[in-house]
Order: sequence, then structure tokens, then C-alpha cells
Amino acid sequence: MASKRLPLTPTLDQKHNGVPARLLGKAQRAKSLIQTVATKVPRARQRLPVIPQGVERAQFFRAIDELSTELGSAHVEINDKPLNDGWYMEPPNTHDGMAITDDEDLVASAVVYPGNTEDVQKIVIWANKHLIPLHPISMGRNFGYGGAAPRVRGAVVIDLGKRMNKIMNIDPDDLTCLVEPGVSYYALYEEVQRLGYSHLWIDVPDLGGGSVVGNALDHGVGYTPYGDHWSMHSGMEVVLPTGEVVRTGMGALPGNNTWQVFPYGYGPFVDGIFSQSNFGIVTKMGFGLMPNPGGHESFLYTFQKEEDLDQLVEIVRPLRIAMILDNAANIRHALQVLALSGKPRTAFYEGEGMFPTDKMKSYLKEHPYGECTWLYFGTCYGPKEVRQLKLDTIHREFMKVPGARRIDPATLPPNDYFWSRDKISAGEPDLEELAWVNWQPNGAHVAFSPVAPTRGVDAMRLWEMAKVQWDASGLDFFFDFIVGLRELHLVVEAVYDRDDPKQRDAALTAMRWLISEAAKHGYGEYRTHLLLSDQVASTYSWNDNALMHLNERIKDCLDPNGILAPGRNGIWPARYRGRGWELYTNRESSEGNGVAPAAASTKL
Repeated sequence: MASKRLPLTPTLDQKHNGVPARLLGKAQRAKSLIQTVATKVPRARQRLPVIPQGVERAQFFRAIDELSTELGSAHVEINDKPLNDGWYMEPPNTHDGMAITDDEDLVASAVVYPGNTEDVQKIVIWANKHLIPLHPISMGRNFGYGGAAPRVRGAVVIDLGKRMNKIMNIDPDDLTCLVEPGVSYYALYEEVQRLGYSHLWIDVPDLGGGSVVGNALDHGVGYTPYGDHWSMHSGMEVVLPTGEVVRTGMGALPGNNTWQVFPYGYGPFVDGIFSQSNFGIVTKMGFGLMPNPGGHESFLYTFQKEEDLDQLVEIVRPLRIAMILDNAANIRHALQVLALSGKPRTAFYEGEGMFPTDKMKSYLKEHPYGECTWLYFGTCYGPKEVRQLKLDTIHREFMKVPGARRIDPATLPPNDYFWSRDKISAGEPDLEELAWVNWQPNGAHVAFSPVAPTRGVDAMRLWEMAKVQWDASGLDFFFDFIVGLRELHLVVEAVYDRDDPKQRDAALTAMRWLISEAAKHGYGEYRTHLLLSDQVASTYSWNDNALMHLNERIKDCLDPNGILAPGRNGIWPARYRGRGWELYTNRESSEGNGVAPAAASTKL
């Protein structure tokens, strides 16, 4: 029987969030692999659309009609159709495509598509008038952390990607850019290539379909020396929750020509309050771009034992701080090598529980990397003689770990994952990272992402802690230790079948235990799933939760009606606060017990 031919994934010239034509073959392969193990089907929906609490149904539809008149009916969509989870390159903007609770729990009532900053202002003013909660997204690709889903069920999603996707400027002399939220790493890279700016690199994360703006605002990272995306930003345009527009940094000076070259301007540096918050909607953002370093060379080392992690992290710390290790240190657990084949777990092992270490190593014997437990992917930059000095130092230090091996890239086939890492580390966005999600049918993932000192004892403590839940949950975890500069990030991805309620609950339970246990040892998460936000925020509790009290005061001042992304990153406005919306345990619904009416003086 002939296999079903899948519709082509949209390309960038067809859709703002499409794939570059050069990656269309990879996209089709990735899509085919996902479809091969998919069993979930769309389900019928009842009582549509979902109306947010505190808003009468008739009032909601009158308000939607009003907004449709204001923006144009083509730019306002009611969410009244079956939910389609899509996949990374064709993501939903109405819900989380990797739902970890019931599909209908975190869904939008409608989606609106502004075309410019003025449209965003109109939407915000409209929401204040009708007290309807909003949830802005850039591209909806925040998978593992909640995707496009609003924290408040029935909120109206503002999709900033579809129509606000302009690259406003690329300056080849200052090496800066100014972009709207709908610009993906794919789009920015392709535009740099089209313009012929070979002296200019961009920094990209593991996958290139995300928003340049959205990733930076959520403190995302990449893999060149410019990998800390937030630290490379300069200047923002922001619509406040009451409709005013501000420009930060030098952008506040009329006629300035330094908005993207000096981030601070004059006075308090307010940019930070708009990252990982619900204090405003960023409609433009500037970034510094990386000069072509004159060459790069990627390398790979393998390490045999679990306990080698301790010594390796101790070796990495001084090398990374001295920038002999040029880019983010990337230490991965070897089980992910099997998953990167795109094959399901059952292709390697059909038993229950934690994937056996001996099975993993047995399969790796036949892999070009060979039998190992940890892999280090890295890249050096600069002219050849500069690279060689660094590579020699790295080799001398890494080989102090007994059993360490350097893998010669010349022995690796062209389709090996190593070459995808090589591209990403040279600022070329790729699409290979998707494959490991196919480990489970209807594959989805949720992340535990704590930060620790870059010390072997801390890495081992986090590793042992995570192994407890790896064993207890019945799910497989993929581990990635990343050293930004001085700090160690552990990203643990729990992979689950999003059509299996037991697996979803097990994944969420494991994450909650890890958050609580890590906090006891002084490790806090830097980023989390929207259903875990309240718990993570509560761990930052020094001085009787002084930081959250400050965040709440800022929220209530800037957003008196509480309409903008209530609950995002654990920050609830006064109308929702203390009414049962905060989540600290698994429960059937994410909703609270209504909202308070807004004071007449705060209505706009």
C-alpha cells in the first residue's frame, strides 16, 4: 500500500512562520516521522467558543463584533473549531500543541492579528473597555513551556507574528538589526544571506522557527559567542497595558541614531521589566549581531561514565570563563543520540521504566560516537592559528578524564547530528533537533530548567536528583548541561505521549517534585511551563516574597484592569489574585473562582 503523501510544509515565501526552501526536504522528513508514530485524532468540542470568566457570553460576542469592525473581520477569528496540534513548523495559535493537561483546559476564545503597533494599541484599549483578558504571542513556538496557550482559559490571543513580521533594519556597519515579533531566526538568516552580508552572523537556538523577539524576552539562548540573546538586545518599543507606547533606551530621544548601538539611554534601565513578564507588549526590538570571526571549527568529545560529569564540569568552568571554550558548553546525555534517529523508543527497547543503561551503550557501540554516557559538542572561532591554540588546550584538559575520546569529524557521515550542531554554532538555523520528540507516539515534552554554579558537585547533585524522577515517572528524560559563562543550566526534557492522560500527569508530577527538591538545595528555574509558573515563582521567596510583592505592585500600576496575560510567570493582577487561580499542585482545571469587578476609576 502506498504511503499517504503529506501536504508540503509552508515555506518562508508562502508564510511568515514557514521553513526556508533550503530546509524543505528536512521539514518533510521531520513531518513524516511525526506522522508515522502519531495516533491522536482531533476530538469534537462542546460549548464553543470558551468564554473567559467574568465576561457574559452575549457581551463577549458584541465585543468581538466591535473589534472586528475596528481591525477588519479578516483579522479576528473565533476559536470554534476542533483543536489541531500541528507540529513545530505548523504550530497552533489557539492552545498548547504539546498539552500536558486536558486539551480543552488552556485554550483561547479568539485570535486577533494586529498589523502594526497602532493595532496593538486598539486591541489593548478594547480589552480594557470590556475587561477581556489578552495573551500576546510572537510565533507560538514556545514548546516545552506551554506553546501558544493562554494561562487564563478563554483569553484572546494576540498573534503578533502573522502580520507584524517585518525586518525593519539591518545595519551592515554597526552590525545591528531591528525586528518585529513575527521575524523568525529562519527569516532573519535568509535576509542576511539575500543581502550578501557575509561579514555578519546571527545567533540561533537549537531550532530556527522561533521569534527572535520572543526568544530574547524569555531569556532564550543560542550557541555562538553571542548566545545570550537578552544581553545582545538594544532598544524596545512597547505597548503598555493601558495603551500608551514607550520606546526604551536611546529610542526615547526623538531623532536619535543610536537606538540599536547603546541599550541604556538615560535614567533607569527599564527594559528588564518587559522580559518574562506581563507588563507590556513588545512590538519592536533591536539586537547586536556577530561579526564573522574568520572561521570556525566544531569538535566532539565523549566520556564513558556517569561520574565523569563531576570532573568534566570542573574542567569546563575555567575554560569557559576564560573564553577558551568560545560558546555555550553543551554536555548531553548519550540516550538522546538514539532518540535523534527519529525512531520511537520501541525500536530500541519495549520494556517499561527507565531505559536501561546497558542497552543504550550496546546500541552506541555500533554508532560512530561509540559507547559513552556524556557527549560534549563545542566550537572554536577565529583564524586557524587562533583556533588551534584553543583546540590544543581543550584537548589537553578534556583528556584528563579517564576514557575520554575525541571524535574525528572526518569519520562522521554528512547526515550525522554533529553537522547540525556545527551549522547552529556558525549561526545557520537548522531543523534536526525535532527528531527526539518522536521517542513517544504523539510525542511532547516539558522541561525542568534549573540554574546552578558551574561546579561538579552541583552538576552531580542535579543529575542524581533528576534520575530519581526518571526512574519514578516511568518516562524517559533527556539531559543537557549548558554553561552560559559562569552559570550551569540543566535542561531536563521529560518526553511523553500527549494523548495519554497517565503520561501527562506523570510528567507534570515529576516536574513539580524536581522544582520543589531543587529549591531546597538553592537551585531555581530560569524558565518554566505556564502551569508551573506559580510554583517556580513561589520558590523565589526571600524576605517574605518581597520580589513577588514588587512584581505585583508594578503589575497593578501598569495594568489596573488586569487584562494583559494574567498569571504569566506567576504574576497575577489584583482582580485574579487570591481567587484560586494560583497552581501549586496538579488538578483537573487550571481555572480559579472568578475575577473581581474592576473599580470604576480604573476603567478606560
